[in-house]
Amino acid sequence: MDTKREFKALRIYEEEGKYIRRIEKRKIEDLPEGEVIVRVKYSSLNFKDALSVSGNKGVTRKYPHTPGIDAAGVVEYSESERFKAGDEVIVTSYDLGMNTDGGFAEYIRVPESWVVAMPKELDFKQAMIYGTAGFTAALSVYRLLSAGQTPKMGPVVVTGALGGVGSIAISILVSLGFEVIAATFENSGGEDELHELGVASRISSEITDDQSGRPLLKPLWAGAIDVIGGNTLHTLLKACKPLGNVTCCGNVGSGDLAMTVYPFILNGISLIGIDSQNCPMELRQKVWNKLASDWNVYSNKEQVIESSLEELDTYIDLMLAKKSRGRVIVKL
Repeated sequence: MDTKREFKALRIYEEEGKYIRRIEKRKIEDLPEGEVIVRVKYSSLNFKDALSVSGNKGVTRKYPHTPGIDAAGVVEYSESERFKAGDEVIVTSYDLGMNTDGGFAEYIRVPESWVVAMPKELDFKQAMIYGTAGFTAALSVYRLLSAGQTPKMGPVVVTGALGGVGSIAISILVSLGFEVIAATFENSGGEDELHELGVASRISSEITDDQSGRPLLKPLWAGAIDVIGGNTLHTLLKACKPLGNVTCCGNVGSGDLAMTVYPFILNGISLIGIDSQNCPMELRQKVWNKLASDWNVYSNKEQVIESSLEELDTYIDLMLAKKSRGRVIVKL
């Protein structure tokens, strides 16, 4: 392969304490080491990308850098026995877009162990409508079901219901026959979107952010999928019905969890951590295959915004302001 080939990429530079976004030309030889070179067709925008763009050193330590924790495309060159040129693949999670140049570029080079074979039922666009957010949502549902959660137990509340993880989790749960309660920030709108997703009811973040200090609350739901963390996660646990399950996949609100053990030892609640970044490949492929088949909730009605690299600034700023909805995918 011609390593001098140029391609377009979004680069973030640190200059005098500020983080500057530039679209520029790079060469294949500039990419990090790896066995597989992928021509990226689509990427997607996630909260980690917004943090990387804004200089969050907990996500990205060194700049200049190309964000984009998701990519779907075609293998252009491979030193791996698992993949050959022309294979359609998905690359999400691991270190992609964090400290390894990511999917906001026309090419990536990654270790073969990061690469997932594209399920035959998906195309590049659908795969990135899901992306890390969809995979995280599906993994959360998968873990809920594995822990014994059933529709007969009662409703499941989903926080961040208008975001990427929340909206996809709701769609999967509804398709499986669950009654879903959508938890959203006040004055966030989105009634039409939530109606289309099929939620049974909607509650404000005041209900999922209890400030009473009580160690347990009147049970309001049988399970939960949480993307917020902090006191929201605490509230979900202490207001969950006995033997319910609560998954945790984010810390948008806070990474701290100050609480008693009473939800666990008195109500038998299970707290399930969701690690989509380093999920084992066997489980990762299984969940992607579920998304491509009986959990494929993609539809043209779903709120999806397609952006170019040049248009991405607007959507990054909306995400940082916590005003984004649905999914933003990036066509390369």
